[in-house]
Amino acid sequence: MTVDTSGTSGPSPAGPRRSVELDSDEALRLLGSVSLGRIVFTRHALPTVRPVNHVLDDGEIVIRTHEGAALTARAGQADGQGVVVAYEADCIDPDTHLGWSVVVTGYARLVTDAGELARYEKLLSPWVNRTMDYAVRIRPDLVTGVRLTAAERPDGA
Repeated sequence: MTVDTSGTSGPSPAGPRRSVELDSDEALRLLGSVSLGRIVFTRHALPTVRPVNHVLDDGEIVIRTHEGAALTARAGQADGQGVVVAYEADCIDPDTHLGWSVVVTGYARLVTDAGELARYEKLLSPWVNRTMDYAVRIRPDLVTGVRLTAAERPDGA
């Protein structure tokens, strides 16, 4: 694969940026403002990443999944606390590279209550053409986030 390094193929990114740490409340608020993220879990002792859509419900992240999915199997095999996962969502402008990114680490468990499953079925429509009969709830234990903002230039510009 050849990469164009001439710098003429699109807008150039914004000037210098700085990273500002977000508190956990702001990070969760931002995560709740988007519907797409990436879940990270282990499969065969290796990290696995899947793009999924989500809903933030009472401070917990909920995704829908299907029978046979690796995450469904992992969460179903977990003990009472659940299986450790990471969840990442962001909103970063592809041209300016400004925006935010949030990472949540916590325990994922299958939702087993029929009433809750029915509620999540109404709240969260799958974005793939597949039957999604399961839901996984992630309880955030560690929430981190950064906002990428334009840095002031030394000349005050």
